[in-house]
Amino acid sequence: MRIDKHLLEQHSEKHLPSHQKKFKALSSILSDEGHDVEAILDRVAAFQVAIPSWALGTGGTRFGRFAGGGEPRSLEEKIEDVGLLHTINQSSGAISLHIPWDVPQDYKAIRQLAASFELKFDAVNSNTFQDQPDQEQSYKSGSLSHTNKSVRDQAIAHNVEVIRHGVELGSKALTVWLSDGTDFPGQQNFRRMFERTLDSLRQVYAELPDDWQVLIEYKPYEPHFYSTVIADWGSSLLFCQKLGKKALGLVDLGHHLPNTNIEQIVSRFLMEGKLGGFHFNDSKYGDDDLTVGSIKPYQLFLIFNELIEGMTSPEVKNPELSWMIDASHNIKDPLEDLLQSVEAIKIAYTQALLIDRKALEKAQEENDATQAQEIIQNAFRTDVRPLLAQARLQASAALNPVSFFREMKIREELIRQRGAKAFATGL
Repeated sequence: MRIDKHLLEQHSEKHLPSHQKKFKALSSILSDEGHDVEAILDRVAAFQVAIPSWALGTGGTRFGRFAGGGEPRSLEEKIEDVGLLHTINQSSGAISLHIPWDVPQDYKAIRQLAASFELKFDAVNSNTFQDQPDQEQSYKSGSLSHTNKSVRDQAIAHNVEVIRHGVELGSKALTVWLSDGTDFPGQQNFRRMFERTLDSLRQVYAELPDDWQVLIEYKPYEPHFYSTVIADWGSSLLFCQKLGKKALGLVDLGHHLPNTNIEQIVSRFLMEGKLGGFHFNDSKYGDDDLTVGSIKPYQLFLIFNELIEGMTSPEVKNPELSWMIDASHNIKDPLEDLLQSVEAIKIAYTQALLIDRKALEKAQEENDATQAQEIIQNAFRTDVRPLLAQARLQASAALNPVSFFREMKIREELIRQRGAKAFATGL
C-alpha cells in the first residue's frame, strides 16, 4: 500500500489554520527565550527512528496473542508498512531486521523495494533465544555461553550469517541480545559462563567488517529468573571493553529493574565512548514493551537531557548513535502505536534541545538544586508538538499522523488487501 501525496496535502490543508496559530505562538515564545527556531526545526526533521520488522504485528504475552488483521505476512510487506509510517511522519527512515524471521530471498529486490520507500537498513538482529525447526543443537541451556562447544559454534555461525545478510543489505551493525542465564542457584558457574560468552563474542567480532559495530544488549531477567549472563550495563560495558572499539552498549529502556536511574547509565556509557544506541519502549513493572512515553515521559526527557549534553560536549568522544523502537502492541493497532512512539521520542528530544545549557551548568556549579530543577522542568513543560508538526509540514508529511492514519482508514485497507486473519511472521 502506498499513500498518494495529494492525500497528505489535503489533510494538512484541513488542519493548517489551527496548526499555524499554535506554531506562531510557540515560535514567538521560543524566540523571546533566545532559541533559533529554524535551527531546532532542522534538527527535529533530521532525527530518524528505526522501526523493527517484528513490531509491525500485534504483540502479546505468554498467555496469548490476539492479532488485529491486515498484518504483514512477509518481509516485503513489512518493508511496505515501514514505508507507510515514513510517508506519514517522515521520521521512520530505516527498518531493522531480525534473522531468521526476516531472511531476504533476493537481496537486490529487497534493497530496491526499501529504496522506493526511501528506507535504509538499520542494525540486523540475531536470534539465539529460541530454537528453529532445522537447527541441530538446542538453546534450551544457553547459546554463546553453553557448556557444549557444538552449541556455541552453532550460535557463533548464526551471528556470522546475520552479519552476511546485513552486509548484502547495507546495514552497518549487529545487535546481540542473549537470553542465556540460569533459573536456580548453583545451576552454572557465573565466571565460566561469562568467559565462554566472551570467547564466542570474540569469534563473532572477528567477522565484523571494518566499518561495522556490534551492539551488546543487556537484561536483568526473563526468560531466566536467577541470573543472566549480560544482566546489566556494567556487564555490557565489560564485554565491550574486552572486545574492542567496534563493540558498543545498547540500552533497552525496558531492560532495567524498577526505578533504575537509566539517565545516569546513559551518561556513564557516553563518558566511556561506548554508547551504541537505544531500543525505545516504556514500562510500569518490568519489560512491558509499552508505547514509548506512555508511562514515564519525564524519564525519557531526562535521558535525552543526558544524551544531548554528552553528544554536544567536546569532552565526550562517542560514535553516532542508533535509535530504534522495540515494543509489543498487545491491544493497539501496531502502526498507530509506532506513530505514537516516534512522536513521543521526538517530543522528548525536542524538549531537551530547549534546555538552557549555560544556565543549567551555572546552577550545577553553584549547587543550586532549585534553579536546576526550574531550568529543566521549564523545557519539559513546553508543548513542543507544534514544532514537530511544522517539521512534518515542511517535509510533506501529515500534520497529525494518527489522525491521518484513521481518516484514511489505512488499517481497513490493509485488512482488505491482506485479510482479517493475516498474522505477522516472527512474533
